[in-house]
Amino acid sequence: MTPPFRADQVGSLLRPPNLKADPKAAIRAVVARQEAIGLEGVTDGELSRQWWHLDFLTRLDGVTARQNPGPKFGGTEEQPPIPTVTGKLRYSKPVMVDDFAFLKSVAKKTPKFTIPSPSMLHLRAGRAGIAYGDMEEFWADAAAAYKAAIAAFASAGCTYLQLDDVAFAYLCDPKIREACRKNGDDPDKLPATYARTITRALEDRPRGMTIAMHTCRGNFKSAWVAEGGYEPVAEAMFSSGVDAFFMEFDTERAGGFEPLRFVPSGKKVVLGLVSSKVPQLESRDELKRRVDQAAKYVPLENLCLSPQCGFSSTHHGNKLTPEDQWRKLELVVQVAREVW
Repeated sequence: MTPPFRADQVGSLLRPPNLKADPKAAIRAVVARQEAIGLEGVTDGELSRQWWHLDFLTRLDGVTARQNPGPKFGGTEEQPPIPTVTGKLRYSKPVMVDDFAFLKSVAKKTPKFTIPSPSMLHLRAGRAGIAYGDMEEFWADAAAAYKAAIAAFASAGCTYLQLDDVAFAYLCDPKIREACRKNGDDPDKLPATYARTITRALEDRPRGMTIAMHTCRGNFKSAWVAEGGYEPVAEAMFSSGVDAFFMEFDTERAGGFEPLRFVPSGKKVVLGLVSSKVPQLESRDELKRRVDQAAKYVPLENLCLSPQCGFSSTHHGNKLTPEDQWRKLELVVQVAREVW
């Protein structure tokens, strides 16, 4: 069985109480729990980092974080920092490879690791936050840095890597598109630029390594930033060379399944139909109905099921309990067994 799996997950989990005292024990426990409920792809819950993106990005040469000027997450005063490129971008040392190695050492099932996409070096600050005179040079350096990162994970035995990329979904929202223009970018051209950079980053990956992309509209303490269907970005996003697309579809914010008509033959789509933002458990029948709807655009054998995002994209966590989280993951496994 190769990833993505019929029942899959995005990656992050609520931080357990014993994390600070014994992080390795905490990771062992969440891996064991994932395997016990039947997940074939297991993560370290991103317990080894504070933020889904910044811990990785700021360990690349030339990247720093600063305060977010907007657009903002609703319903919370605290806002995540945003990455900016302040110098020459390079991957000069291993980043999170040791975290993957530990996950691999304790996992009986397929260890899945998540890192932010190269698009996340650019989206929020935009052209105004990139200290390069020549943007083509910047994108070439971004692709080279990620090519080196992917090679490092592959050398450590990683066969399932996920690029977390909110850029495509954010660019479905008019307010984000306007912010791009203010930052000195053309939102109509960015999706193709992002897709081209990701494709270049994947050029030398070894055979047998599955690389997926996850995209959503923001996930911070159960809040989000963007809304709008995938139609404006679908063709570009699906050209980005990855093997599978984890897509948020849990609410009307994401629009309908019609943009899935652009999915290339043979690519997998993991339907994010279960919300990681709220504690209420979804209806099995409703989930099956929505899988059937999606299958009008992508063959059922190329579909999978997951939550729409992680449960704790940052160390703060979403507004639900650990048992809510595990019930939701169990529901994904149960429904996937019934559908496939």
